[in-house]
Amino acid sequence: MIYAEKKKTIINEESSAIFHFHQALRSFVRACYAVRLKERTWETNTNSENHSPLMKASLSDEEYLNPTLVMEKAFAEYSIKDFDYYIAIVVYFSMGVFKNAEQSSLISTYIHLTKMLDAAHLILERRIPKSQ
Repeated sequence: MIYAEKKKTIINEESSAIFHFHQALRSFVRACYAVRLKERTWETNTNSENHSPLMKASLSDEEYLNPTLVMEKAFAEYSIKDFDYYIAIVVYFSMGVFKNAEQSSLISTYIHLTKMLDAAHLILERRIPKSQ
């Protein structure tokens, strides 16, 4: 979204990178949706020594303790199609030059996507290896 209002395109030489970005985000959204659908509880390591204010990032205290809440909140407000539309708009703005891009409706989707990235990172950091 940073490049949506710039006077230069984001990628001149390697425009296929934006397609890879698009596909990666679409896959990520679907993975988050699958995490939300799982009924089992995730086995995570919640040692207090690993709790850092930097790890919290954009998450609330409740979301930090239970990162799957982020996915539940995001998909309660938006569908997968809504996230796909948002990603398509980001790609569209990134590929061209737009001076007066309408961004206000995209902000809450961006916030949910950022929180899902932070929550996914926490889930990966806290997971318990299967050998234990």
